[in-house]
Amino acid sequence: MSRRLKVLISGTGFAGQGHAEAFRAAGAEIVGMVGRTPEVVAEVAARLGIPHAGTDWQAALDLLQPDIVAIATPGGAHFTPIAQAIAAGCHIFCDKPMTESAETAVDLYQRAKARGVKTAYAASFRYTPSVLHAKRLVAEGAIGAPTEIECMSHFNLERDIPFGWSHRKEDGGGRLNNNFTHTLSIVTSVVGDKVLGIFGDLRDDLGRAPIVKGVHNFATRRDFIPKDLTDPALEWGESNVEWSYTVLARLQSPLAEQPVSVLFKHGGLVPRFHDDHIVFYGTKGAIHLKGHYGSGQLSLYSKDKGWQDIPLPRDIAAAVPKVTGETEQCWHYLARELVKDIQGETVDPYPTFREGSQYQQLIDIIRKTHTWTDTSDLF
Repeated sequence: MSRRLKVLISGTGFAGQGHAEAFRAAGAEIVGMVGRTPEVVAEVAARLGIPHAGTDWQAALDLLQPDIVAIATPGGAHFTPIAQAIAAGCHIFCDKPMTESAETAVDLYQRAKARGVKTAYAASFRYTPSVLHAKRLVAEGAIGAPTEIECMSHFNLERDIPFGWSHRKEDGGGRLNNNFTHTLSIVTSVVGDKVLGIFGDLRDDLGRAPIVKGVHNFATRRDFIPKDLTDPALEWGESNVEWSYTVLARLQSPLAEQPVSVLFKHGGLVPRFHDDHIVFYGTKGAIHLKGHYGSGQLSLYSKDKGWQDIPLPRDIAAAVPKVTGETEQCWHYLARELVKDIQGETVDPYPTFREGSQYQQLIDIIRKTHTWTDTSDLF
């Protein structure tokens, strides 16, 4: 394919701008951006050098006829623009969560499959260099057969971040949609993606948040926290989704005879004491990745040598996109893979709408299933 692929962006915030830069770095042409607010989309598009700025998604699809669309809005706003893009025959790059529910996510997956378009689902922290390194080591047998995994993270988010989509289940909010999607993608990329069973305990320990106008960029929402939270004129919105979770899963792995046990523990509003981490345990050793998405130092444990920090292989280091920010690096990596795939190059498997629809089904199961056994009458 000799011509440059054309990309249309949905969303003007941190993700929309990040997706635009990722596809531009992958050699594609960013032909347009669509947003809700005319003056905002006009300003962002002009600053990024994007020729078309508008608020009508279908009109932009008809006018620009893009090869790829990048969906960078909150999950609750994904269904209609994705459905319209599929009908237009566009390949799709969609940020997580895929949608607000299993039903709509499965619907889109089936539509994309029937239309024959390629899809990329940006639960993309599986592309941090240390996770790629861990994947290689586990595949090489460095820890023997994997037996269990733990994913620990504590974000200590500000409780008074202005009320918005992240507080609402129907808009794709909640920590399962916006944290669990990444850690599940990391774990399944390393040991295998067949989830045999899952359950969890969820908690909304936030309750409410102040309603503030003018927040257009998720990355700068902290700047809008009201200075006087006791102001009687302040309006409040009620959260209806989880801010902390503990999830247990069993995965089938081609590297192990028995299912792999996985603990996903996330506290969105609580502080960390020790470092967040992801650890892969096996019959012969273990791999510790520092950081909530395992993007820090990789350490390998063996019975002979104990824990040792392992340097990043040169080829993995060389493949890291040259851009600031782990989120941005991962978007660049996945966008690069999608572009190569569309152009007919051979690429490793990457997360698609298959994974996105599976994750939404799992999240719905976790939210609906009550697994506790009542022991209140025991002596």
